[in-house]
Amino acid sequence: MSEQTTFKRSLGLVDATMIVAGSMIGSGIFIVSSDIVQSVGSAGWLIAVWAITAFMTISAAVSYGELSSMFPKAGGQYVYLKEAYNPLMGFLYGWSFFAVIQTATIAAVGVAFARYTAYLVPAFSESNILADLGFVKISAAQLLSIAVIIILTYTNTRGVKEGKFIQTLFTSVKLLSLFGLIILGFLLVKNSFWAENWQDAWTATTVKDTAGKIADQNNWMPIGGAVLIGAIASSMVGSIFSSDAWNNVTFIAGEVKNPQRNIGLSLFLGTLVVSVIYISANLMYLYVMPIQSIAFPEGGRVAVAASDSIFGGVGSKVIAIMIMISTFGCNNGLILAGSRVYYTMANDGLFFKAAGKLNKNAVPQWALWAQAVVASLLCLSGGYNELLTMISFVVVIFYVLTIIGIFILRKKRPDIERPYKAFGYPVLPVIYIILGITFCVFLAFFQTTYTMWGLAIVLAGIPLYYVAISQNKSAR
Repeated sequence: MSEQTTFKRSLGLVDATMIVAGSMIGSGIFIVSSDIVQSVGSAGWLIAVWAITAFMTISAAVSYGELSSMFPKAGGQYVYLKEAYNPLMGFLYGWSFFAVIQTATIAAVGVAFARYTAYLVPAFSESNILADLGFVKISAAQLLSIAVIIILTYTNTRGVKEGKFIQTLFTSVKLLSLFGLIILGFLLVKNSFWAENWQDAWTATTVKDTAGKIADQNNWMPIGGAVLIGAIASSMVGSIFSSDAWNNVTFIAGEVKNPQRNIGLSLFLGTLVVSVIYISANLMYLYVMPIQSIAFPEGGRVAVAASDSIFGGVGSKVIAIMIMISTFGCNNGLILAGSRVYYTMANDGLFFKAAGKLNKNAVPQWALWAQAVVASLLCLSGGYNELLTMISFVVVIFYVLTIIGIFILRKKRPDIERPYKAFGYPVLPVIYIILGITFCVFLAFFQTTYTMWGLAIVLAGIPLYYVAISQNKSAR
């Protein structure tokens, strides 16, 4: 037979946890802290932004455990939204996932891999333009990022076992590397800036104007009240993006052994480990560099500057290798999990029919390659940096809607089996909903352009849904 009809349950708890952690850790922790400090300006508020993000991430993850135990099948969040609300809500998520959330993230992580490869091999630099087509310039970095996406997609078409091996190997290496960098930062750096950075830790300042642009990197302006909340929301774009994709394991529930137990537990363990690493890394940054250098690191990358302080001249190469490992493993997890959403949508008649078939290795090969094509096009667009705000805005909207869905399902389907119930219900889910809505409202106010583009892409799914429905009726 050339096709399989069902997924193989071949992923255990460790494998699932590695997918959670590996999908979360990409390039963000090495980069975005500088932008956060530019927005809020102090050690205390830097750690607060990461701590709020960690609380939101872990709270959402343990809440999703209930949903994953109720619906332990491929599709994850798409299935939860469809069951809690209606097929339209599920489709809007799936459409946004395909158009922006997953594919743009894969593209951004792929380009980050290429950028840091160029530290070691300058020929892969973004400035090395290989072709100028007029409407688009194609660089060596873009082609490398596309090559990585193609290689990982092909590997995942060979079966979940191959994808699992890459995920476990690369996630283990990057977890150990990050722990090593943090520990060595505290042990080896010659000059500590810890006391200096914490002297005035809770005085919030910013170097950005009302449009979010840097006017003068030496002119720090005090902020408070609504402006401070807006600055926190804007700066959380980076930390939320860095902490996102933890829910990818729910998309492959059909391939997890004992999913009622292992998905919820892997969500908790994975998000907890990554959150501890992220906060510890930022404490290390505060130990080895003054706050001004964190905001404006030499070369524009805070981890590179920190590594230079720790290891000297070879620091940038150390970080380049770490980010290459980190982004390679991250993209493998994103590619592996994302295609399962399109597979489930196709079987509901809401996506291309070919995406709903499994190949002889029991993986949705067509869906994997469709995802790769869109992600590759986004690599060529050159607009992946601008997608950061849009992605964060859209994913938090759907996280909030999904967690509200827990309350809806408790009333709508009280008799369904729930092997695991949301930890801290109803308090933790309510707190997450409040924080998520606050984030989205202030982000929409302070970063209007890209949040509105994100919302427009979501709403564009409405007519597409009804087109799909009408085509299904015609086919009958």
